Amino acid sequence: MLKKILILSCLLMSGAAFAQVAPSVRGGNSTLWVGGEFGSFNSDFDAKSRIVGPGVDVDFNFTPKIGLIGEMRWLHWNGHDSQTQSDYLAGGKYAFFRFHRFTFNAKFLVGGVWVKYPVVATGGSTGSYFAYAPGADVDYRINRHWMVRGAYEYQILPSAPGFANQPSHGLTPNGFTVGVAYRLLGVR
Repeated sequence: MLKKILILSCLLMSGAAFAQVAPSVRGGNSTLWVGGEFGSFNSDFDAKSRIVGPGVDVDFNFTPKIGLIGEMRWLHWNGHDSQTQSDYLAGGKYAFFRFHRFTFNAKFLVGGVWVKYPVVATGGSTGSYFAYAPGADVDYRINRHWMVRGAYEYQILPSAPGFANQPSHGLTPNGFTVGVAYRLLGVR
């Protein structure tokens, strides 16, 4: 009898050793997306025109709801009197709503913003500022590897413009971006 129990348990354990749950077969929940974007921002220093330019974003999701996002943006076109802005921001994001292929995210980023002011107003001076930026975006999954994203961001530069003998009241550049992203890692 002991011999039969031993043989039966060996047969059952060998089947259990090869069994896996579906998520462990596919991999973890993490995904890595890399994309390009085009942004149009109101600089809040000179309302005569919107500055525009390309950007890059990296989006790493730990879970389907929580992730990190990093953005680099070079808004060097269409600025009034050679005004430019370069953004280097990173932070967290939270997916608060999903509907079919759409995902709605809230984000909060911190980092640095480099501004070249208009030549007429400031003589072409530049400044680099700490910034924090709440925002939101919506992702539309085209397929497993490609996604289209639209986003809004409200940047707060508390110490700008910081000119000598003038008050530093802060600037609040804000604008929209649209872009595409490609999934490098992960299965979702």
